Amino acid sequence: MTTPVHPVPTTDAGQPGQRPASARELRGIVVASLIGTALEWYDFFIYGMAIALVFAELFFPVGDPAANALVSLATFGVAFAFRPLGGFLFGRLGDRIGRRSTLVLTTLLMGFSTGAIGLLPSYREIGLWAPVLLVVARVGQGLGAGAEFSGASTLLAEHAPPGRRGYYASFVQAGVQIGLLAGTVAFLLVNQLDRDDARSWGWRVPFLASFLMIFVSLYFRLRVAESPVFLAMERNRTVVATPVRVVLHRYRRNFLIGVGAHIGDTAAVYIYTTFLLMYLPTILDGGRAVALTAMVLFALVVIGLQPVYGALSDRLGRRPLNLVSSAFTAIFAYPLFLLIETRRPVLICLGLIVATAIGFAPMVAVQPAFYAELFDASVRYTGFAASREVGAAIAGFSPLVAAALLTAAGGRPWLVAGWVVLTSLVSVIAFAFSRETRDVDIAVSHAVPPVPAELAVDRVPERIG
Repeated sequence: MTTPVHPVPTTDAGQPGQRPASARELRGIVVASLIGTALEWYDFFIYGMAIALVFAELFFPVGDPAANALVSLATFGVAFAFRPLGGFLFGRLGDRIGRRSTLVLTTLLMGFSTGAIGLLPSYREIGLWAPVLLVVARVGQGLGAGAEFSGASTLLAEHAPPGRRGYYASFVQAGVQIGLLAGTVAFLLVNQLDRDDARSWGWRVPFLASFLMIFVSLYFRLRVAESPVFLAMERNRTVVATPVRVVLHRYRRNFLIGVGAHIGDTAAVYIYTTFLLMYLPTILDGGRAVALTAMVLFALVVIGLQPVYGALSDRLGRRPLNLVSSAFTAIFAYPLFLLIETRRPVLICLGLIVATAIGFAPMVAVQPAFYAELFDASVRYTGFAASREVGAAIAGFSPLVAAALLTAAGGRPWLVAGWVVLTSLVSVIAFAFSRETRDVDIAVSHAVPPVPAELAVDRVPERIG
């Protein structure tokens, strides 16, 4: 980042004219972010689990099981194609009407899109309309997910005190993994049903539960105060009318860093979860139960380590942890698949735990603070959401790529490991070009001069709630 330009007086919390949040208020904000993010990412993750377990048969019965899997994995990737659009669209709203108000909108979109999937008839009942409607619902999930993580991270980072931003913001990523854990547990229960019940009604229950989760998520999110940084921009009339334009013209370097930074962990998480859920049952007796158990261990390790690595990034910096964790993910890719190929559940779980604890967990723990610090307050939501979600779109088709590579390699996973190496190295390069950001004052404009008159909002739109 460049040297701060036109600094303004700040309080001890680093926010212009704002009283620092009390410890109790911070706890409330953390809980609301954790629960809201967990519920929204539960919605997003259960689609991948349903693909691995039932969707290929119910919605894409093209005859050949391998073809079924490839087609259903392609629909999994559809959401990633729309996540950048959601990032630009809702990111712009987040920078114009507020962080919290935009999160309310993404909650509604994600919740209703996911719940609708639980109501869909199968291919046998309505033919081609079944996969078409499924894809439409998946598009809705992608649009909502495109701004969920960035909005929750921005809101929490802007409330957090300087010197503790990495620690507090890391709880947003813990919420993502709680969502993964909740989805995994839901499908572990579905897996206990007999085959006919699981395919007729059991798989629908985790999706229909999203309708109830909408109200839970809104309850917590509407109790959180708007970001003090955004409130200061409203008072100072520095809300930007065209944040997308500002990001793409004045933040090209940081935008590209944000894109590359998210490619490695996106590929890793969906190889470790969605792809392995499909691959392990093909090489193991009882592989589905082993795969779901491995997913539970994966999520528990990540959840437990988020605040640890977040706090460590406050002491050591974001850049060192990003570089080391991305490099380790590349280095450990082949050893991980060697352990998987032993076909011994204990070694498979051990390999996944090591890959997670040293590689994936620190990468994602640092993300909320790292991305919030890449962009000026006036365009933070847009820059964060758009750059991160373009990276997600590039790597989000990793399960489909992995399935194709597995087929090309005659059923052996070595090309899949190579894909993990390649995507991780992209992130290593991105972080190598990044600068340390932990000491950036995110409450003031630190990379561009004050917003010019032609880009400022003449009238601040009303916020929701």
